[in-house]
Amino acid sequence: MAKKAGKNRVIITLECTEARGLGETPSRYSTMKNKKNTPKRLELKKYNPFLQRVTLHRETK
Repeated sequence: MAKKAGKNRVIITLECTEARGLGETPSRYSTMKNKKNTPKRLELKKYNPFLQRVTLHRETK
């Protein structure tokens, strides 16, 4: 059974910032965040399989 998202929970996309600057294929991750607790853009370190290392991923619009 799937989770039911509340009013404040939204699905966001995280995109690699380093690959974008190098012109490589950016890796993307999908996750959820509570927009009431974290109104600013989310930044997490995630693995980029194209660059084969952990890089900074930032929330996209």
